[in-house]
Amino acid sequence: MYDLKALYEAESVQDAVRLRLEHPEAQIIAGGTDVLVQMREGKRAGKELISIYGIDAMRGITLDEAENIRIGSLTSFSHITKDPIIQKYINVLGEAVDQVGGPQIRNAGTIGGNTCNGVTSADSASTLFAWDAIIELTGKDGVRRLPIQEFYLGAGKVDIHPDEIQTAILIPKASYENCFGHYIKYAMRNAMDIATTGCSVNVVLSEDKKSIARARIAYGVAGPIPMRVPAAEAVAAGKPLTMETADAFAAAVLEDIHPRNSWRASKKFREHIAVEMARRCLIESIKLAGGVMA
Repeated sequence: MYDLKALYEAESVQDAVRLRLEHPEAQIIAGGTDVLVQMREGKRAGKELISIYGIDAMRGITLDEAENIRIGSLTSFSHITKDPIIQKYINVLGEAVDQVGGPQIRNAGTIGGNTCNGVTSADSASTLFAWDAIIELTGKDGVRRLPIQEFYLGAGKVDIHPDEIQTAILIPKASYENCFGHYIKYAMRNAMDIATTGCSVNVVLSEDKKSIARARIAYGVAGPIPMRVPAAEAVAAGKPLTMETADAFAAAVLEDIHPRNSWRASKKFREHIAVEMARRCLIESIKLAGGVMA
């Protein structure tokens, strides 16, 4: 059924690094929800695979000493959605990954695989961009960490060195503290479909909950990689909780996004829904933060 040259099973992170060095042409496989489909289609026929699925140390969600959220790269989408730390501090990520595929995919697919694919339509990606996630990579020289915005190099390309594997995704405490967010996925179907556009917004309100102290917004499928929208973020900062603010915030997204024409949707349509998604996400985020729109 699958035309592969060899399968190597890593027993630990260090073992995976060793296998990467010994087999530089081999493809990393975790949940296999993308790689195995591509192999069945013949796109990766005859490839060597390094399975990291058995490395339990790369699963689970914890708070580190600085109260940063650490998500192991082998953590499944289903685990993320149900995890109490995610539900308490960054529930929007659980909501976003709960829109990936169907139950079987969410039980097997991992957040590490979703980000390492480097695709702009990944349901986790826009929320991770909007929450300033940090990618942790482990290689022969130790651990390397970089902002997720630097991890994505281009469509389907990410910054992983030949000896490295992604071991975790971190959400800094300063990024999630007193922060509330909302994600909207627009697709051609309500489930089991790739996003036509995805939008994730989060806000921190002022102490009196009368204005926006900070707003962040990121999109998937608004360019070749997921992207933040600094123009809209600047428009919202310090503004009152009014529909005028929401409208100005939404309109500003067109200054930064770069959607394209495709068989799924035209550039114009994507721009139209991007504006509306930004407005709705901001309003819902404000409500979740305890604010009231005037």
